[in-house]
Amino acid sequence: MPAERDRREAVREKAQQVKAKQTRWRIARRSLLAIGAVAVIGVAAVGVSAALNSREARSQALPDAASDDGFVITSASQVADPLADQTVDGSAATMAAGAAAPTAAPTPEPTGSAAPVDIRVYVDYMSTEAREFQAANATQLSKWVTDGAASLTYYPVAMLTSKSNGTKYSLRAAGAAACVATHDSDRFFAYNHELLTNQPAVDSDGYSDQQLADMAQGAGISDIATVRECIEDETYTAWAKAATDRAIKGLPDTKGQALTATPTVFVNGTEYVGNMNDAKEFAQFVLTVDSNAYYSTATPTPTPTPAG
Repeated sequence: MPAERDRREAVREKAQQVKAKQTRWRIARRSLLAIGAVAVIGVAAVGVSAALNSREARSQALPDAASDDGFVITSASQVADPLADQTVDGSAATMAAGAAAPTAAPTPEPTGSAAPVDIRVYVDYMSTEAREFQAANATQLSKWVTDGAASLTYYPVAMLTSKSNGTKYSLRAAGAAACVATHDSDRFFAYNHELLTNQPAVDSDGYSDQQLADMAQGAGISDIATVRECIEDETYTAWAKAATDRAIKGLPDTKGQALTATPTVFVNGTEYVGNMNDAKEFAQFVLTVDSNAYYSTATPTPTPTPAG
């Protein structure tokens, strides 16, 4: 039956056309999906690359203010006397305050021509002895710097990073100190003092990055937005770790001496090994070490011999 055969041929042709159309649609859909996948992969790659570059930038960030991993104090007048009841006697404080020494002893006086005494202090912001040294000596250190009698440099290190329940507080605090030194060097002494004298207990979590930034604001930082971002992004923690590693291997200008504990204090290259919480002892040490470089010692006038 020709009519029936023609009808079946028409149906078959129509089915083939629909199948071909569906095939073309599936091919187009797959192509679009492939293009979309490539685009997503590309965006993801850009995101990963940006994250890696950001991490790499942080890991390579170096504080511009650092010199041999230390920060020279440019202003030290912001710290109040933390131990007002402990007075340094005249013989120990003459260097800074010009106080009268006991009449039975020579009186050291600044010559005015020699270089200031060089004081370098390595501190871990979770070190109990570092806190004791700062609390005892902040007032006289501040006066010596202000009077031009001393050049004072602090070296933040992270020897006690493992002593904060996994928060790496020592490392983060050292990095925060570097942020302040870099962006507001005149407030570094105040912030350094705050970190040391109000340090958290060993084996505690320590302060968060936000709290470290709040402490910087309390220390009077001028550009707190920049400093806060630096601290909360942990911009200089990688530097702090590297600086600590370098100090453990050897300290500059010490003929290979390595850092083994904090605080470690040098006066004109000579290590102070006395009591860290004794301001009088430290002042006398400074005066003794630097007597030949910065001070001349007046010779007491002999007492006339009575006539016989």
